[in-house]
Amino acid sequence: MAKLLALTVLGLALAFLGERFVTFRQRMNIPHQVHAVEPPKCHLVPGLDNGSEDIDILPNGLVFLSTGLKYPGMPSSAPDKPGAIFLMDLKEEEPRAWALPIRNGFDVQSLNPHGISAFVDKDGTVYLYVVNHPHKKSTVEVFRFGGDALFHLKTIRHKLLSSVNDLVVLGPEEFYATNDHYFTNEFLAQLELFLDLQWTNVIYYGPGQVKEVAAGLSFANGIAISPDKKYVYVAAVTAHSIHVMKRLDDENLTQEKVLHLGTLVDNLSVDPATGDVWAGCHPNGMKLLLYDPADPPGSEVLRIQNILSPKPTVTTVYANNGSVLQGSTVAAVYNRKMLVGTLFHRTLYCQL
Repeated sequence: MAKLLALTVLGLALAFLGERFVTFRQRMNIPHQVHAVEPPKCHLVPGLDNGSEDIDILPNGLVFLSTGLKYPGMPSSAPDKPGAIFLMDLKEEEPRAWALPIRNGFDVQSLNPHGISAFVDKDGTVYLYVVNHPHKKSTVEVFRFGGDALFHLKTIRHKLLSSVNDLVVLGPEEFYATNDHYFTNEFLAQLELFLDLQWTNVIYYGPGQVKEVAAGLSFANGIAISPDKKYVYVAAVTAHSIHVMKRLDDENLTQEKVLHLGTLVDNLSVDPATGDVWAGCHPNGMKLLLYDPADPPGSEVLRIQNILSPKPTVTTVYANNGSVLQGSTVAAVYNRKMLVGTLFHRTLYCQL
């Protein structure tokens, strides 16, 4: 009887693991084929060879780019070098990128930047919030942009900001942030991904309170806000979707709709002029996890128009099998100019 029970338990366990493996392959989008879509006026940005995981563009055309992310389980082009924040000016005819010095005593060797979000105060002062992973922890670093440098102001730590991926700033010391894992232990985090536990969330950080405002997401990643500040968009990577959420008076979020896109959605940006949502995507997530330079991960950029309507228009603006751009994480636009960033590879500039 004991042997029969043991065999039954083993059979159920194997069946469960088999089902999880099949669904994991589906969530990694392994069968997805990349059909090339390449705008005619594109070129790689010199000097940005260590990725640009996130990009944020100011209203005046200045661009911040976070580079050199070391993310557990993912490849890195410069594993022994600290990350950096680069600056570009899209008003230039041939925009170039340069690394910003960081002042005020910040330990630049500990910089491992992830998502970023800029905020322009009423007096014109520019602040940059940077998700950082020093020593495999999660912090939010607050900088003031001084024209030719970043000046470190403070480090934000909180138990609810445990595995931060991205953030969107609402005002002085006020933001929404996504946690992309429930567990901080690397093995448990990978197990969480395999089992698709959907325990990731969105945190509100503001004056006098820090709280969970949305939960039950499948690998919460990029986050952005509508131009009127009424809606928040959250990417759920392994669910291939964007959650459209409405802001409430108490800063909680309530889900309005889910837009399924058929690809692994990473960071999001919003065109302030049109409200269009731009998404950097991964056509095949397994190629990121099992990186092979002979068969690299591809890149994909989607533009979502009228996202709040019953039938948004989704257009593939860029797609490449990895021969030019590998592991696209973000796309951002300014006056018909587009930048496409990657996790560990190069950065693309296009005139649309």
